[in-house]
Amino acid sequence: MRALRILLVVTVALGAVLLVVDRVAVHVAEGEAADRLKATENLAHTPDVSIDGFPFLTQLADGTLDEVRVGIEDYEADTGDGARTIRIAGLSADLHDVDFSTDFSSAVAADATGTATIAYDELLEAAASEPGRAGPGVTARIVGLSDGGNGKIKVAVEATVLGVELPEPVSVLSSVTVVDGDTVRVKADAVPEFGGAEMVESGVRRITDFEQRIDGLPGGIRLDEVRATEAGVEITVKGSDVRLVG
Repeated sequence: MRALRILLVVTVALGAVLLVVDRVAVHVAEGEAADRLKATENLAHTPDVSIDGFPFLTQLADGTLDEVRVGIEDYEADTGDGARTIRIAGLSADLHDVDFSTDFSSAVAADATGTATIAYDELLEAAASEPGRAGPGVTARIVGLSDGGNGKIKVAVEATVLGVELPEPVSVLSSVTVVDGDTVRVKADAVPEFGGAEMVESGVRRITDFEQRIDGLPGGIRLDEVRATEAGVEITVKGSDVRLVG
C-alpha cells in the first residue's frame, strides 16, 4: 500500500512537471511566432499569438498545430492605388491545421477565418472629397459615414442647389457588400433628393456610391462578408493555404 502511495505521488509530480514544461514551451513558441509574423508583415506592433490545443509538445513533435489565434492591431492594408493605405483597427484570425518548420521560419494554415474592423473615417477617404455634379445646378459630396442600423451605412451628403448650400446634409441608407474578395462596395438603397431639385440618378450615384479596395492582408486572406456596426465596418475574412511566415 505504501509503495502504491509513493507511485501515485511520483506520477502526480511528474504530471505537474510535464504540464509546466508544456506551458513554458507553448509560451516560448507563441513569442517566437509573434516575432516572426511581425517581421514578415512589417507590423508596427507585435501581434498577439495564441496556440490552442493540449498538449503542445505532442503537436510540436507532429509539426502541425491544431489551432492558432492571431490578433493584429492597426494593420495597414493596401488600397490598390499606390497612393495610400487603409488602417484596419483590429484584425483577428483563427487558423487551423498549421504546418510549421521546427524553427518557425515557415508556417502555413490549411484554412483561416476571422474578422477585421475599419473605422468610418478611414472608409470615408474612399469617397470623392471634392463636390461633384449630381444634377442640373446641383453639386454634392459625402461628408460623413455612420451606422444606419440593420447592417446599413448612413451616408451624409452635403449639397449645393443653384449656388445655395442646403442647411443640413441629406442622409441616405446604403448597403455594403464585398466584391471579388478584395473590395468593399457602398451603394445607396435609394437616390436621395436635394431640396426638390431635378436629379439624374446616374449623377447622384457618382456621389453616393463608391468602392474601397482592401488588399495585401496577411497570408493572402480575402474578404468574405461585410456589415455596418456602431464601431465601423466589420468584415469577415477567410482563406486557405494561408502562409503566415516564410
